[in-house]
Amino acid sequence: MFVNRERVKTYIRQTLEECVSIGVNSIFLVAIVSIFAGAVASIQIYHTLTSPLLGDFLVGYGVREMTILETAPTVMAIVFAARVGSSIAGQLGSMRISEQIDALEILGINTTSYLVLPKILASILTYPFLVIISAFLAIYSGLISSQFAVSVAPADYIYGLRHAFDPYSVYFAIYKSIVYAFLISSISAYRGFYISGGAVAIGKASTRAVTDSCIAILLADYILTQLLLHPSFKI
Repeated sequence: MFVNRERVKTYIRQTLEECVSIGVNSIFLVAIVSIFAGAVASIQIYHTLTSPLLGDFLVGYGVREMTILETAPTVMAIVFAARVGSSIAGQLGSMRISEQIDALEILGINTTSYLVLPKILASILTYPFLVIISAFLAIYSGLISSQFAVSVAPADYIYGLRHAFDPYSVYFAIYKSIVYAFLISSISAYRGFYISGGAVAIGKASTRAVTDSCIAILLADYILTQLLLHPSFKI
C-alpha cells in the first residue's frame, strides 16, 4: 500500500469520502445499540444487587465499567464489523468480479494503495469517535433507565459514575478501538480484494470477512486486556 502511490490530494479526498461512508453512516446503528445496551445493563445490575448493604450507586459504577471497558469498544466493534466489514468486502469483491480492479492495474495504478488504504485510514479515524459516542449514549441511557425503571436516584447514579474512576480506562478503550478498526478494515479488504469466482463468491467473501473480523476482535480483546491492563503499561 505504501509504494507507487498516487498524489496525496487523491488520498485525502478518498479518505474523507470513506469517513462519511464508514463512520458517519454508522452513527445511527451504533446509537441504537448503545442506548438499549446501557438501559438493559442498568436494570440488570440493579436486580443483581440483592443485598441491602450494597448502595444504588453501584448501578452507575457497574454501567460505567462495563461500558468503557467492553461494551463501547468491543461489542460495538462486532456491530461495526457486521456493517462496515461486509460493505468493504462486498464493494471490493464486486470490483474484482467486474474486472474494475484489473482495469486500474492495467492503467498502472497501485490498486491496493488506491482502493484499500483510504478504507483503513477512514476506519482508524472514525471508529474511536464512534466508541466515544457509544459510551456517552450507553451511560446516559443507563441514567434514564435506572431513574424511571428501577427508581435509582440520579445523584446516586452520578456518584457511582465518579466513584473510583481511573482515567486510564478511557485510554484503554481508545487503544482497543484503533486496533479493532485496523483489523476489521484490513481483513475485510483482503477478503474482498482477493475474491475469485462469480457473483455468489461476493456473498461468501462478505460472510467470511465478518466471521474472521469477529474472531480477530475477540482474540485481540484478550491479548490487549492482558497487555494494556498490566501495571507496567499504564500511562
